Amino acid sequence: MHPATRLWGLRLAVWLLALAPLGLLGWRLATGRLGPNPVETLEHVSGLWALRLLLLTLAMTPLRERLGLPELVQVRRLIGLWTFAFASLHFSIYLVFDLGLSPAQLAEDLLKRSYIALGFAAWLLMLPLAVTSTRGWQRRLKRRWKLLHRAIYPATLLAALHFLWLVKADHREPLIYLAIALTLLAFRLPWSRRRGSRTPVA
Repeated sequence: MHPATRLWGLRLAVWLLALAPLGLLGWRLATGRLGPNPVETLEHVSGLWALRLLLLTLAMTPLRERLGLPELVQVRRLIGLWTFAFASLHFSIYLVFDLGLSPAQLAEDLLKRSYIALGFAAWLLMLPLAVTSTRGWQRRLKRRWKLLHRAIYPATLLAALHFLWLVKADHREPLIYLAIALTLLAFRLPWSRRRGSRTPVA
């Protein structure tokens, strides 16, 4: 397959992947199928997809190196922007429906609830990444751009811990996401990258 065709297909796949849960949420909202607590459902689904897309963003580099597909990195920015969109939707639902847009209530929750502080910190780390995601910012920041965008690593860990600390009973699902996050972060360690670089790519 021609690289340009493959890149177009990957971008289309990312758009479909991101729009599908939004469309499903819209349908459930329109038909009254969000369950007994619609706000909680909206928060959970939007937050879960933010975490999934964040992990997918982090997976692009190891997948490129293992599969020999440079186009995967070219769609990483698009996945990252959708990640921030879902994270912002998640935060906005909480801010509007749970807090009534109250800064005082937000400050109180940040101090009293550790999982909210973790999630808010992850969102704050992703904010400058979304703002500086353009090529123009990449040219302006030069080497500092890569340093800034390494904030995705602590953001990923904070987001996974946010999900783990949020869950009160069955921790199996958040532990799976945390394990995936730690595996992807471990790939970034120098010894792991050196070992991976010895493996020939077909």
